[in-house]
Amino acid sequence: MALRKSILSRIVALHVVAVIVAAVLLRFVLHWSLASDVAKLQLSTMAAQTEIFARHLKPLSTGGWSLRLPDGVRDQYSETYGRYAYAIIDGAGTVIFSSRANKRPLFAIDPNEAGIVPHKARTPGGAKTIAGASTREDIDGHPVWIQVAEELSHRDVIVDDVLASFLQQVVWIIVPVLLLLLGADIIIFRLAIGPLHRASDRAKHISPTRLDVRLPTDDMPPEILPLVEAVNQALDRLEQGFRSQREFSADAAHELRTPLAILRTRIETLPHSEASRALGRDVENMSRVVGQLLDATELETAVVDPEAVADLHEVCVEVAEFIAPLALKRGKSIELTCADEPVLVKGNAEMIRRATRNLVENALHHTPEGTAIEIIVGPDGSISVIDNGDGVPLADREAIFQRFWRRSSRASGGAGLGLSIVKKIVEAHFGSIAVEDGPGRGASFIMRFPLAGGASGQTIMPAEI
Repeated sequence: MALRKSILSRIVALHVVAVIVAAVLLRFVLHWSLASDVAKLQLSTMAAQTEIFARHLKPLSTGGWSLRLPDGVRDQYSETYGRYAYAIIDGAGTVIFSSRANKRPLFAIDPNEAGIVPHKARTPGGAKTIAGASTREDIDGHPVWIQVAEELSHRDVIVDDVLASFLQQVVWIIVPVLLLLLGADIIIFRLAIGPLHRASDRAKHISPTRLDVRLPTDDMPPEILPLVEAVNQALDRLEQGFRSQREFSADAAHELRTPLAILRTRIETLPHSEASRALGRDVENMSRVVGQLLDATELETAVVDPEAVADLHEVCVEVAEFIAPLALKRGKSIELTCADEPVLVKGNAEMIRRATRNLVENALHHTPEGTAIEIIVGPDGSISVIDNGDGVPLADREAIFQRFWRRSSRASGGAGLGLSIVKKIVEAHFGSIAVEDGPGRGASFIMRFPLAGGASGQTIMPAEI
């Protein structure tokens, strides 16, 4: 499976390739540009030199020519110096003046050429390269060709000093500059996609309890804005669907409570018999399921106040007092072991009370007659509910917290909502819940909640209700 690359990594990879290509191309472009500028400079210099020769070249009345060069120019073109050379050719093609002993033209002459003409050639034997120019001048009606040349292999020629030396170092200048440009591009790109990061952070807060959250559209790039708006519209439709579902569940549960209450009242007026007692148990189970449906519906939108504090001691005492009559009616008992002092945790007392009640009701359903259900409040912010039933197999200890999960489709007494409600309440408090084997037989459900602080050093006092 091919790895998915982020947009930033793709841009950086492509930009690195672009930097390498640009560095290579830029070197050749600079080479061509500098060579072109050097050639123009050389040609301009050669043109100026030919003008000097033209000003100091005079025909003699007796025939022949006179050339009186300034001392500096004469020294520059001396054969001893060896860098520059000149040749002057008359209309007959004869060399009349030359800085070379062989008295030959520096370059071939084309009679049809006009103006300054650049040349480049090799010295006899091909040992050195020379560059120069020739121009046709009319001096007192006599045509002459003036040629000047420069030896490029000379150590202080501008081509060697500027062109060659510069191009050897230009790469070390170009690459850092392009890498700095790459770094600047990465920073700019990160700033440009800042709205996407903010939208991503906002999206993390979307949940069934926060369906009102929408992705921000402020400063969103035009290319991404249609996608963000489409996501927000989809969230609008999902929120509407969730609300309709919740309202239906809540309305259905509320509507069921009244006929169940009437049915319970009528059953109580019946003569006492095994049938009436069975009907009473069935109505009781149905009432419990309806209550759990309402709890599950409310939990979908419930949010725990981070500043709320609950006392586990008080919560468990209230639960034990509430369940005790039902337990005694079924021939069972409730044992509460709690601390002398309050055990304060971060959370909503009513929600923790519902979770504890669901655990105790679940334990009451699985505990045989003549046994007890034990509730233990720990100083570490834990509540343990221990029954004497058949226990929970290791393979089922994760599945039992799923909605509507039942070990057997023929099992009766509940709809499989109680433990899923407990898990949702614990997770909403950033706590944990675990299932372990009981001290003897049965199962031990342990809820742990974050302490609000100062809950330590308490003594344990057993009590039976």
